[in-house]
Amino acid sequence: MNVLRTIDEMRAFSRNARSRARLLGLVPTMGALHEGHLSLVRAAKEKSDVVAVSIFVNPTQFGPAEDLAKYPRDFEKDRALLERERCDLVFAPSVEEMYPPEARTWVTVEGMSDRLCGRSRPGHFRGVTTVVSKLFHICEPDLAWFGQKDAAQLAILRRMVRDLHLAVRIEACPIVREPDGLAMSSRNAYLDPEERKSALVLYRALRSAEASFAGGERDSARLIRAGKQEFSLEPGARLDYFEIVDPGSLEPVRTIRTPALIAVAASVGSTRLIDNLIVAP
Repeated sequence: MNVLRTIDEMRAFSRNARSRARLLGLVPTMGALHEGHLSLVRAAKEKSDVVAVSIFVNPTQFGPAEDLAKYPRDFEKDRALLERERCDLVFAPSVEEMYPPEARTWVTVEGMSDRLCGRSRPGHFRGVTTVVSKLFHICEPDLAWFGQKDAAQLAILRRMVRDLHLAVRIEACPIVREPDGLAMSSRNAYLDPEERKSALVLYRALRSAEASFAGGERDSARLIRAGKQEFSLEPGARLDYFEIVDPGSLEPVRTIRTPALIAVAASVGSTRLIDNLIVAP
């Protein structure tokens, strides 16, 4: 497995693959890989001739009081996992490589980047869209894989690709969960045993709303109340938002007549977690 550190190396690899008419699949990550990431790699291998995984902890998507400094990093463990999956390439640039001194250009999807997580994390999605657009320009993938757990990110990146006419197709893979339902996340490593139990309230809240929906309820306000009720019973979690939105535009939905995204974010201890599911009439 190749490990490339510079933009020039990555571009040379990509152009070589394209010259041989080989489909290049990209899985962008921030490392600290888990089964959720590896499911993306496996999906990429099914549809691509060459699979590249980027490992880059992007500083521009972290706020001043967020966990950039302590974000889990273990490159050698990540590398071993990817070798086991027979990944072809790891692109692991430095911050200086991705953000030259005095860089001034940003990519922002207006009207979407301030919704859901973007409301409580100002600038977060601007950092995401900027770094992913850089990765797309550098790696020139034919396909790129993202997880459904970051549903808002997925919708925003799809809009960015559409608006900028980027020659890449975004593929989404289902959320991978622990046996008890907790969505897999690199940040789960922060949770102590008690916090780990409290974190299950996110999935319980989603399932509560889903159960009401299955029972015939279509009014979003009532479904949201059902989800929030679960949080009222869990003192170990602080709810950020529990919303029902259109999965493409992220606009709030009042009455569910087409597929809708139920999304939740909460803090457990000092750890911020997100989860979601889609319901369809």
